[in-house]
Formats: sequence, C-alpha cells, structure tokens
Amino acid sequence: MDDEVVQRVFEGGGRDYHQQPSTSTSSSSSSILQSLPLHVSFDHGYYLLVKSIQELREKKDGLVTVGIGGPSGSGKTSLVEKVASVIGCAVVSMENYRDGVDDGNDLDSIDFDALVQNLEDLMNGKDAVMPLFDFQEKRHIGSKTLKSSSSGVVIVDGTYALHSKLRSLLDIRVAVVGGVHFSLLSKVRYDIGDSCSLDYLIDSIFPLFRKHIEPDLHHAQIRINNSFVSSFREPIYKLKCKNETPKGHSAYSFHGNEAQTDNFIEMYLRPPSACEEARINDWIKVRQAGIKYYLSLGDQRIVDKNYIIRPKAEFEVGRMTLGGLLALGYTVVVSYKRASTSVSNGNVSISLETIDTLGETFLVLRGTDRRVLGAEASRMGMKGPWITKSYLEMILESRGVPRLNTPPPLSNMSSIVVQEKVVVAPKPIRVTSDLVNKLEDLAQPWTRSPTKSQMEPVLATWRFISSDTTHADNSSAFRATMQLAPMPDSYDLDRGLLLAVQAIQAVLENKGLPVIVGIGGPSGSGKTSLAHKMANIVGCEVISLESYYKSEQVKDFKYDDFSSIDLSLLSKNINDIRNRRRTKVPIFDLENCTRNGFKELQVSEDCGVVIFEGVYALHPDIRKSLDLWIAVVGGVHSHLIARVQRDKNRVGCYMSQDEIMTTVFPMFQQYIEPHLVHAHLKIRNDFDPVLSPESSLFVLKSNKQVAYQDILKILDRAKFCSSVQNFTDIYLRLSGSPSKGKLAESECIRVRLCEGRFALLIREPIREGDFIIQPKVDFDISISTVSGLLNLGYQAVAYIEASALIYQDGKILIEVDHLQDAPSPYLQIKGTNRVVVAAAGSALNLDGSYTTKSYLQIILESLPAFERSSTGIHSQQATRLQELVEFIQTQGSNSVAESSPSRGGLPMESIIEDMQSRIRRLERWHTVNTVN
Repeated sequence: MDDEVVQRVFEGGGRDYHQQPSTSTSSSSSSILQSLPLHVSFDHGYYLLVKSIQELREKKDGLVTVGIGGPSGSGKTSLVEKVASVIGCAVVSMENYRDGVDDGNDLDSIDFDALVQNLEDLMNGKDAVMPLFDFQEKRHIGSKTLKSSSSGVVIVDGTYALHSKLRSLLDIRVAVVGGVHFSLLSKVRYDIGDSCSLDYLIDSIFPLFRKHIEPDLHHAQIRINNSFVSSFREPIYKLKCKNETPKGHSAYSFHGNEAQTDNFIEMYLRPPSACEEARINDWIKVRQAGIKYYLSLGDQRIVDKNYIIRPKAEFEVGRMTLGGLLALGYTVVVSYKRASTSVSNGNVSISLETIDTLGETFLVLRGTDRRVLGAEASRMGMKGPWITKSYLEMILESRGVPRLNTPPPLSNMSSIVVQEKVVVAPKPIRVTSDLVNKLEDLAQPWTRSPTKSQMEPVLATWRFISSDTTHADNSSAFRATMQLAPMPDSYDLDRGLLLAVQAIQAVLENKGLPVIVGIGGPSGSGKTSLAHKMANIVGCEVISLESYYKSEQVKDFKYDDFSSIDLSLLSKNINDIRNRRRTKVPIFDLENCTRNGFKELQVSEDCGVVIFEGVYALHPDIRKSLDLWIAVVGGVHSHLIARVQRDKNRVGCYMSQDEIMTTVFPMFQQYIEPHLVHAHLKIRNDFDPVLSPESSLFVLKSNKQVAYQDILKILDRAKFCSSVQNFTDIYLRLSGSPSKGKLAESECIRVRLCEGRFALLIREPIREGDFIIQPKVDFDISISTVSGLLNLGYQAVAYIEASALIYQDGKILIEVDHLQDAPSPYLQIKGTNRVVVAAAGSALNLDGSYTTKSYLQIILESLPAFERSSTGIHSQQATRLQELVEFIQTQGSNSVAESSPSRGGLPMESIIEDMQSRIRRLERWHTVNTVN
C-alpha cells in the first residue's frame, strides 16, 4: 500500500548527520536510508518498518541492523515485539547493558562499549556474548550467546538506541514518542494547570529527556507518534478472595509449573490540586520492583459482578520521575508492600499476595479470558466470597483517607522508608536554545506534543436527564423517565469502549435490570467487534440484527435495506426483555438464507444486559425501546472509501469522500447516518485493516496433497468443526490505473460472492519467508456497493470460482481450496500464532512445499500467453465477466430504487415476479460462471 513512501525512504543513497563511505565490510558503514520527516501513526510506522527491513535485506549483503529509541512508555518495546513476530530477527535490549543500579534513563549507566562490540561482532559474522541483568537482584546474572547466523536482522531496543555511539552501526533508525509517556504529561498538566510551561513539566518529570534523549530522536528515518492510551481491548480479569488455606496455595497450584516470587512496593500519589475527599481515579500509582519503577494513571478498573477488570496501562519510569512528581506538589497518600508467589499454566495465573499494611493474605486468579478464568475457578472449587475492592480501597477503609497536611500511612517495612529517602527531587535541567534551533521542528517539536491539545480529565462522567420534566420533583417518576444525556464529543475506540461499559454500569445502578443497548453504524465500522469486547467485560448477551432478516429479502441481496428486518418480531423480543419475560430470539442461516430456529433468552442477574448490534440498531423505530445508543463509524468502511479516493487520485480524477460515499454506500447518507447523530456515545474507529499489527493472520499455502485423516490428527477433536463454502472472487481495477504490463492483485479490489452474500476481502499482505501475513478482516457489503464501484469506473478484470473444505479447532484453521482452473487443490493453514501454524505445517510434512503466491497469480501464470487479453485474463473469462457485471449493475440499481418511497406504489404481484426472476438469474450464474 505504501510502496511509494517506502521508495522515498530508500532514494538518495542515504543522508546522515555523521555520514561515512559505505562499504560492505566496515562496521561503521552509514545508513543507506534517507532521513525524512515521516511522522506516522503506530500502525503505519509498524508497516513501514517491516517493509523497509524486507527491502533493505534484499539490497544489501550481511546483517540488517535496526535501532528503535524513545522515552519510557512511548511504546518502543511493543513495536519491537510486533515486528519480531513477523520478521525473524534477534532483539538486543539495552537494559541488559546496565553497569550499575542507577536510574534506568541515566546515560552513564549504559555500557555502550560492550553493546558496540556485540553489534560489530554480529556484523562481522562472529557470535556475540551478551550480558543478562536481573532487576530484582540488581546485578548481572550471566550471559547468553547470540549466533551470528541465527538471524539476518538485529533490533536494538532502548531509550538510547539512537545515541551517536550507535547510529553509525544502524541501517534503520526509528523513533517512537507518545503513548503513556504523553499521557502522563497530559495528566500532570491537567492537575497543575497552565502555571508551568510544557518544557518545565518535561524537565521536572523526565529530566533527562530534552538533554540526552530528544536530540537523538531527530536522527530517525521513521518517526512514530503513538497515540495509544490505556485500553480495555485486551484487559486483565481478576478474581480475588481471602486465602483460607493454612499451607498457602499448594492445593490450587498447577502441577509441573515453577512458582515465581516477587516483592513490590506500591504507592499512590495525590495531585497538588486535590481536595480532602478521596478521588482515587485522580491519583497516580507507582509500583517499585527492585530497581525498576512502573507508573499507571489512577485506579483504572471496572468491576462487574465478581470480576475486577483492568487495562494494560502500566509503563516503566525512572526514579527521577517519581522525584519530579513530588517536587511538583504530588504527595504520597498510601504506601504498602505486596509480597507475591504465583504460578501459571499459560492461560490462568494463581497468586498468593500478602499486603503488609492489612496483615492479610489473598488468593488472586488472573487471566485474559473471562470465561476461562471463571471455569478455572470452578474447577478448583473456589467459591469465594469474592472481593472486588482494590487493596487501596481496603487500606483507606481501615485507616481512612489521610488529610492533606498529614503524612501517608506507610508500610511496616523499613525498606520502604529507606527507598523514599533516596528519591530526591532533581532540579529541572535547562538546555540552551542553540540545541533546539539545530533541530528540524522549531515551533512545536513532534517529540514533545501531548496527543491532546486541550487537557481534559482522564474520563468524562455520565449524567442523567428526564424525558418528562413535569415529574422533576417526584423521585420515583424521575427514575422511570430518566435517560442518559448524550456525550457532547466523539471518542476513539479505546476511550469509547470504557465509556460504553461505564454507561451500562450507570444505568444498572440508577435504573436496575435490564439494560438494553443498541450499537449502530455502517457495515465494517466495527460494531460487532465493539459489542463482543463489551460483552467480554460485562458478561452480557449480544444479538445481531442479522438474526431478524426476512428470508425473501435476503435472497434479493437487500442486506442494507431496513425493510429486510422483521421489525414486529424484534419489537416483541425487546418488549419481552424489558419486562423480564422469557423470549425466543430467531436464528438465521446466512448460507441458506432461511430462519432455522429460535433460542430462548431470559433476563436474570447473570444476564441483565442485552446488546443489539446492526446497521439499523439506532433507527427511530428501534432506539425508542433502548437504554443506551452507541454509534460507531470508521474502520473498514472508511478504509474502502479512502482506497477508492486514492485510486481515483492516481488516475488524475479527484473525488471527495462524500461523492464516493454517495455512490458506493448509497443507503448510508440517506437511511443510516441521520440516526447516528442521536447516539448517547459516538465512537470513531481508527482501525486500519492493512496497517494494524493487531489483525495479523499467519498463513502457509501448499499444493501438496494431504489426507483427511492426517488433518484430523493435528486438530483438537473436542473442538473440531468443519464446513464447506462455494465462492466466486471478483477482481475490480479502476480503469486507467498505471500497470506494469500484467495484472497484479495489489491493483485490485477483491470482492467475494459466497453463499448469496457479497464481502470485501482486505488482502494487502506482507510476505515473509514461507508465510503470508495478512489482515484477518473481511466485511459484508451489499450488491449496491459493488454496483457503485462499477459506476465509479472500476472494471471487473478477473474472477476465480472455487469450493473450500474448512476444518478448524479454535487455534488453527485448515482450508482445502479446489480452484476450477487449477489441476490440484491448495491447502492453507491459518492462525494468529506463527509458531502454532508452523508446527501444524511440519506435522503435515509440508515443509519445503510452500508458496506465497496469490491464487490470481497462480492461475494467470498457468495460462498460455496467447490466451490472455490485455488485462491479463483469457478471452473466454472476459465474456463471462461482462455478463456478471451486467447482472450486478442491474441488481444493484434495482436494490437502491426499491428502497425509495416510490416503491410502495408498485403492485405486489409485480414485485414478487421481479424478485423471482432475479433469483432464477442468480441461480443460473452460480451454474454457468466457471473458470476454464
């Protein structure tokens, strides 16, 4: 997708502040990349870095070296881990090169000589012996050998990875800023106000940043601004109770797993502007583990039933950051020691945690899957009573909230007092303006701009209003008519997810059961994903409006027409749920376009929240019966519009996104968008299916024949399921697009017709070794969207018809594809875990037989040259494609016309006859359209 951007990075032969002649043998060879002001998002930076590594690996001999630097909490290590999961590489952490126990951001604590020697050894084909540092024991504990032949890529990860002592050894330099590093700056500036400049705050809480870290970041070729905030997308679930077992957790331990012992000091800092009452969400938490300090903003958690749910929101800071916060007026309110002994089975960890201030020991279960955690607790016979209060809340209850002029309740352990004595507030470091004037960004450097220009609270607060002001003085009447007041702003997906869950909890607390939620928005915006993430947090039922499709409408391709929904049945179900009656929710078979049964739903304490998600979930006839209205826009829906706009620009035809929207999604602006503006919560989904590393699916493809029995052997029989799909893939390319003389899949938009439904397949993969690494995102579109693309000038240039046998067990999916124009079937192994997918391929004896070519490329290469037309397909297929295009355009235009009010005047007999005719025509196409 960004080939032209990557090309810009490589053009010019390289420009470095310390450039030297490039030789293949010199350890001090300069970078061959060009320094460019590429200020990109985290996902975009990840994509660019992977593509740059791959291209550089092809252009140069020997090792490719990458440095990823930036302040603590910016997301460096997260980026390194995601790149390493795709590119086979070795990671060198600078934290192992400490030569003392001083602050981790202290430049003098890094043994650069040893690190430089290790890198030069690897670049010269020698093995490198790298040190290992233990932060609990505060010393070096040994070393490990990195073989020079183990990887063609080495990534150096650390705050000072772009330091001048290392830059001449690096081929690619990446700077990462933002993340929770900026979040802390935003939080402190909000707490303190505008009395201090941003530079002063930076010098106080990150005293080494401007002098020793920031100047190096301007030498990066790829500059990433990470907008990440603490996220509940992948939360940690906890179950906690008092430990009643005299001998500890031996009765609960996982056999064969080694226990780990940790000792932490945890402290909470109250802002200087805080009042007497306890607002623990405004406090800053600091956890000390050995010589490391970890910081999180406030008591960020959600409590649902017995579960404590926390985001992954902790990041490492230096000791001087704690001193800087104290100097700015923050005070330590509570401090205690937590001693932990834990054991894990990979899915769930069990810990015995002793809190010295409370004098009690607690048994804690943690995991990333709510259902798995609950099942594990039941399996071990743990029945509570569960504790949902944090240790901080329990300490405050037992000792009270310290007054502003009193010292904090400290732990009984004398070591804490010793630790606090060594935390000295540093004097702010001021640097001369000359240094900044040499840098490229003078007005507002990209390295220090908090993500929010207007500092706002960590989270907004929900409030209620009455829909009937005549009962404002009657509390019971007000409770019956109260409803949420809409949030005035829109929010990103992370903040929106948290606000959505808190809105549900607010309605439960103020109105009681049940709570009925509607999530609406265009196809591909992320409604279903959001609904299931909410359900995983609050433990509720999710019902898709697709369950209410009318069979006759769906067979007519009218998925995005409001008339396709059985509104009477939906209204009955919602009314039954509202009155806590047992109700029957329909089950719709999308493959056969028929309703094939019902499932019973009963509101209870365990299932008191029901989420309805669908394109028309916020339609006036539906939302009037709901408690919470959530609108989601963006996501893959926006990706398609941006893709079309980019294609049109390439051929010299500018179109606004509104013009494209009207043509490609004709139903949206007229029938869907007007309903979204009334939502209580509006969410912008910035997810990009191509760039995001979160959506990576690892695929191995082979045409080697494998027996069915062998496939069964590597799948979990208990979770095994299989299915059959017949599909036709249509490739659309914009007329006039630049071409290199042959058809390439990257130039095309790929649409799949499968079991009577159209879907857009997002396929812009990264190919690495034997693996195809591609997004795992497809989304349904209506036939009017396909017709709209054709009306914009896209041409159907190829199609492939195939049948697929699919076998899966929840971890991996094995797909056997029979292509009409291929002599033998192809087998694909798919999964989100690269190691698991590779192991499955080895178990099937497929090593050495893999291909990374697309099916389009395979089929085109198999055709003789004289059978291909100028577009790259053979003439017989071109004739059938033309007929298929005519069918789509006719069907698509009819679908839009029939959704207009004028359709109501047509005789019913005419409508049925027209519909049956189109169904017969569709069935004929399923029979005729084959690739010869």
